[in-house]
Amino acid sequence: MPDSRHQALARVLVSHSTALQAGERVLIDAFDIPDEFVVALVRAVRAAQGVPFVQIHHARISRELAMEVSDAQLNVSVPLELARMKKMDAYIAIRGSHNITEMSDVPDDRMQLLMGKMRPVLDWRINKTKWVVLRWPTASMAQQAQQSTEAFEDFYFKVCTLDYSRMAPGMAALKDLMDKTDRVHLKGPGTDLRFSIKGIGAVSCGGDRNIPDGEVFTAPVRDSVEGEVAYNAPTIYQGIAFEGIRLAFAKGRIVDATGSNTEALNRIIDSDPGARSIGEFAIGFNPYILHPMRDILFDEKIAGSFHFTPGQAYSEGGNGNKSRIHWDMVNIQRPDYGGGEIWFDGKLIRKDGLFTLPALKKLNPEYLAR
Repeated sequence: MPDSRHQALARVLVSHSTALQAGERVLIDAFDIPDEFVVALVRAVRAAQGVPFVQIHHARISRELAMEVSDAQLNVSVPLELARMKKMDAYIAIRGSHNITEMSDVPDDRMQLLMGKMRPVLDWRINKTKWVVLRWPTASMAQQAQQSTEAFEDFYFKVCTLDYSRMAPGMAALKDLMDKTDRVHLKGPGTDLRFSIKGIGAVSCGGDRNIPDGEVFTAPVRDSVEGEVAYNAPTIYQGIAFEGIRLAFAKGRIVDATGSNTEALNRIIDSDPGARSIGEFAIGFNPYILHPMRDILFDEKIAGSFHFTPGQAYSEGGNGNKSRIHWDMVNIQRPDYGGGEIWFDGKLIRKDGLFTLPALKKLNPEYLAR
């Protein structure tokens, strides 16, 4: 019997996230997820009179291909991937993972080659299609979240089928404020960071890019970042686990980087010239996501958090920074994580994870979680 939760989530992705219209083509990119959900998505696309295309991935096979991937091989495969993406109006990626560290032993040079060569495909998908990306609940994700599999599945579908329309008024107010703001000051334990966002512009994310969602993002003027930030959410990047990351900035560049794996951290942010500059600053406010689970699509939306991202900037709401990497590192400012403040042009807008300005209070959990 079809799972009604699958059907509800498929409808959110097709009707809300990508707003698929009759005749539009959508690529469904399925990474280690149940066939039943792929079927539910195909049926939801057809119900919207769209045209579904499906690609199936398996992590162990992707790892094996990446281990010895060659420039010559990618020179054949990437143009094919790009040509297909150019035929699509929308893109839905569902990423399951039986082992989140499956790619951890792929050699660095192979990973950098793969990410660099695939950048045109990613850029086209981000800039030219209606897209949404989400994880799929697995036993390994439940373990990361320190929950039972059943409890985590209940949490997952509750978060992912949230009524995202409730975010719209508060997001509009926050975007408007960020569009008008010059100076930003972030304060908290181990964090004293100043930068400008003047003229960059902000983007609201209420279920139309990621599921789960709940953030407004922009980017700093590249050479304006000064100070230091301590990230209190653990992170996994390129299959490697990190905790306690601290970054220090001067004239917009990371001049010191430490953490639980300082050597690997610096190796990644030395991938290319843009990796030591910041490509995104975002404020998260999903009321149901409260604690990190080492899955960035969830962790970057944590209520009362911000993320400050080394690497590639998005073309919309971005500062033009270019890099192979885009590493969302998260700081949670609620009192249970040490507290913190966000100031815009000398005015306090959020304290200890709660918005203080009347126009922004509809982004606080007491409103969004009703």
